[in-house]
Amino acid sequence: MAAPDPFLPQPWRVERRRRELIGAVTLELAPLAGERPDFLPGQFNMLYVFGVGEVAISLSGDAERGTAFVHTVRNVGAVSGALTRLEVGASIGVRGPFGSGWPLAEAEGADVLLVAGGLGLAPLRPAVYALLARRERYGRVVIMVGSRSPEDILYRRELEHWRRRSDLEVLLTVDHADADWRGHVGVVPALIPHAGLDPVETLALVCGPEVMMRFTANALLAAGIRPERIHLSMERNMKCAVAQCGHCQFGPFFVCREGPVLRYDRIAGILAVPEI
Repeated sequence: MAAPDPFLPQPWRVERRRRELIGAVTLELAPLAGERPDFLPGQFNMLYVFGVGEVAISLSGDAERGTAFVHTVRNVGAVSGALTRLEVGASIGVRGPFGSGWPLAEAEGADVLLVAGGLGLAPLRPAVYALLARRERYGRVVIMVGSRSPEDILYRRELEHWRRRSDLEVLLTVDHADADWRGHVGVVPALIPHAGLDPVETLALVCGPEVMMRFTANALLAAGIRPERIHLSMERNMKCAVAQCGHCQFGPFFVCREGPVLRYDRIAGILAVPEI
């Protein structure tokens, strides 16, 4: 069977809708025809709200389970806002999946550190599922999550479930909290020196706001982790998703094709350049 036209959105239906945070929802999408394509943790889809527009959203569900695409969306613009207002039964267009995934094969035999800032936990969640599905292949698995406040912690119930596992370490921190908060307060890179990481054995996966990823990468380097062992999920203005329009160009890279997951040593020279 011929592959679908990558420029042509396919019709999908909202099967489930779950409010995660103020202005953020998780949508489970089922195809109106055929089956859900396979995807890699770290990849993204283009979601098209008819009459409004299209936006790139990372996949946030389990790549090896279920029949739906799962996306967690925050209302930050016209299209994402329209996505957050969709009700069960609504139809949307989907193109994808596109882009590169997290280097989970490279991580086998290593300790894996996942660092998320805010909604950056959504693209990392499929990687967590994949690591847990083959837990025996990895060393320590440590998840660090930074949020603005306790009320802004994404997937809080699931994080609590993961914290109770003996084979997973979860560290949470918030920028601001009241007296009821018993966890860390501060930015997420500040947790790294206290994690007891073996820099030679650790591979790091990082996703969040760009400024958070820059500081996290610096903290990882200071901890002794080599640049080629640090991977960042970059966000850019991805429009065509097939490296044709140039909107997502980041130095020599088209983020929609070479990314969104890029190795730090490949982008370190341009990551700190303003407005690039």
